[in-house]
Amino acid sequence: MIESLLIVALCFLVLSILAAVYRLIKGPSIPDRVQALDNIGVNIIAAIAIISIFMRTSAFFSVMLLLGILSFIGTIAFARFLERGKVIESDRNE
Repeated sequence: MIESLLIVALCFLVLSILAAVYRLIKGPSIPDRVQALDNIGVNIIAAIAIISIFMRTSAFFSVMLLLGILSFIGTIAFARFLERGKVIESDRNE
């Protein structure tokens, strides 16, 4: 019973990722594309969690944590780039 529910959840996640890929390609603006990319990252983390439950292992937890951190840092960096035009600001007078 639980295996069939996990497979259905994975199917819905695949549909959500496909919708986000469409928004990533067709998005009307750059912030929409950034949000779609972040959505894809979250859905991939959820899919890895479901696969980990399905396989009855905890070996993928570090992968999920790493993907979460990278997705968060990437989103923050791109948001700063959109807002200020730079990701890392230097205080040097060059």
